[in-house]
Amino acid sequence: MNTECPLPVAEDETVRLGHGSGGELTQRLLRDYIYPHFDNPWIAQGHDSATLPLTNEQLVFSTDSFVITPLFFPGGDIGELAIYGTVNDLAMSGARPRYLSCSLILEEGLSMQTLARVMSSMGKAAAASGVQLVTGDTKVVEKGKGDGLYINTAGIGSVEHGLSIGAHSILPGDLILISGDIGRHGMAVMAKRESLEFEGPLLSDCAPLHEPILALLDAEISVHCLRDLTRGGLATALVELAETGSQQFYVREDDIAICEPVLGACEMLGLDPLYVANEGRFVAFVPAQQAERALAVLAQFSVTANSRVIGAVADGRTPQVILQNSLGCERLLDRLAGEQLPRIC
Repeated sequence: MNTECPLPVAEDETVRLGHGSGGELTQRLLRDYIYPHFDNPWIAQGHDSATLPLTNEQLVFSTDSFVITPLFFPGGDIGELAIYGTVNDLAMSGARPRYLSCSLILEEGLSMQTLARVMSSMGKAAAASGVQLVTGDTKVVEKGKGDGLYINTAGIGSVEHGLSIGAHSILPGDLILISGDIGRHGMAVMAKRESLEFEGPLLSDCAPLHEPILALLDAEISVHCLRDLTRGGLATALVELAETGSQQFYVREDDIAICEPVLGACEMLGLDPLYVANEGRFVAFVPAQQAERALAVLAQFSVTANSRVIGAVADGRTPQVILQNSLGCERLLDRLAGEQLPRIC
């Protein structure tokens, strides 16, 4: 996580009403806090929209809003989250992320040092993801009505393959791959929010996922479906895919990796790690005969180095997810009635 404030900012300087309402204050916000981190010809035009050079490839468009509390957490911050979250949404369609927009909702009284840190993180995350932030907007709301900072990002990606990736493409016999251990992001945020301390380090898994996914496609793996495991975690993602694709999944509980700090935190708080949010994990559905090769591709990237097979798609008629433990006992996974952890993305 970036903690530097690269621009000189007075310690007591804060966002005031008028920063996002036009005039000199808005221009200073753009000039001093935003433009230095996103150097490209489109944002430099200073228009309310960007005219982009696009190809004849199919385009993917996504948008997301980020309202996390706290703004800074072990392993990341709201700025990285906003970039990586939209980049990963595009990647789940097998798209190469190209361009992003960014809208900032600033609460009056927000420290300008905090804003500088967040924008620096966003700039570094965009550069690491190979995307250009090309347009945006800022608004300021009254103190007490914005929780510091909200960010909306929208993204455009290009599709360079002929696959139809989605729940509708899942087939009986497909194997279910997961890209790593689960639960880190949600528990890292909760630990920071509640000032909890654990024996081992507990860092968010916040990371971009497009490179390993594009590598799968370049290796001609017939990826049938991809889904990132954000709000609602692994269990919710699998249930949604089973219902949308009208398929039955069998998942082996013992093959789902959960690190000790996450297990300990979940036990302490009475939470189920299968439903805890992640920001750098996904599941992939691939033909069984290609699963070993897919794992070899994913092993080349640090963010997916611990990928493994956790289950399979059955030839059943009831859309459901069945979790099996080492004793052979089975239980159905279902949606939670509410959120375990609010405001984590």
